[in-house]
Amino acid sequence: MLELKNVCFSVDVNGAEKEIIKNIDLVIPDNKLIVITGPNGGGKSSLAKLIAGIYIPTAGKIIYNGVDITDMGITERAKLGIGFAFQQPVKFKGITVLDLLRIAAGKRISIMEACEYLSSVGLCARDYIDREINSSLSGGELKRIEIATVIARGTSLSLFDEPEAGIDLWSFGNLIEVFRRMRKQIKDGSIVIISHQERILNTADEIVVLKDGRLDMQGSKEEILPRLIGTSSAISDCKMGAMKGGTEE
Repeated sequence: MLELKNVCFSVDVNGAEKEIIKNIDLVIPDNKLIVITGPNGGGKSSLAKLIAGIYIPTAGKIIYNGVDITDMGITERAKLGIGFAFQQPVKFKGITVLDLLRIAAGKRISIMEACEYLSSVGLCARDYIDREINSSLSGGELKRIEIATVIARGTSLSLFDEPEAGIDLWSFGNLIEVFRRMRKQIKDGSIVIISHQERILNTADEIVVLKDGRLDMQGSKEEILPRLIGTSSAISDCKMGAMKGGTEE
C-alpha cells in the first residue's frame, strides 16, 4: 500500500516559488488499478514522478508498505518494487529487446522467458527479440516493450505516465487489452495510470482527479466517471474531448 501524507511539491520559477502539488493526502491500496486524471496542468505527471522518486517532495511524507520513502531516489524505490514507465519510452542504440528485458529483470533470463514477457503485451516474440531499441520501432511498439520490461522487473507498484501519448488508434486498442490483462494478474500490488482517455478510465477500479495541484475527487469508477462527464449514461468521445489532450493520432 502507498500513502501520501500532506505531500507538497514546489519549483523555482524566475526566483519565485510555484506550487505544483498542494497538500495531497492519498492512499493507493493493493490489488487495484488506479487511474489519475484531471485537466492539463493539474499536476498528474508531477504526482507520478513524486511517487517514482524522480521528484522529491518539498513537504509531507510518502509511505510504501510501511516504509518512509520520502527522501529515496528512483533507484532505491525501484529496489522496493516501484516501477515507472515514461510518456516517451527511451531508445537505446545497440541494445536489443532481449538485452533490455534482461536488464529490467536484473538477471540473465532465458529467451523463452523473454518471449513470455513480450507475448504478455501482445507482441510476436520472434519478430522483436533481436530488434534494437531504436527509431525503427513505432511508438506503440516501444510502449508495449516498455510495459514488458515493467512486468519483467516484477514490480509491485507499476506507474504509467500517459501511456497513450503519441500512439495511433490501433496501438491504443492493443494497449487497453494489455492493461486489462495486467489487471487480472495483479497479486499483492497495484497499477497506477496517468491518463485522460475514457477507455483507460473504464479499466479503473478507482479514479483520482487532480485539479490545480489538489485532490479534487477520488472514488470508484462507477462513482467518479458520471461526475466527470456530467451524466450516468453511456460515455461519449465528444463529452470527454476536453480531457483527452490530443494524444491520439
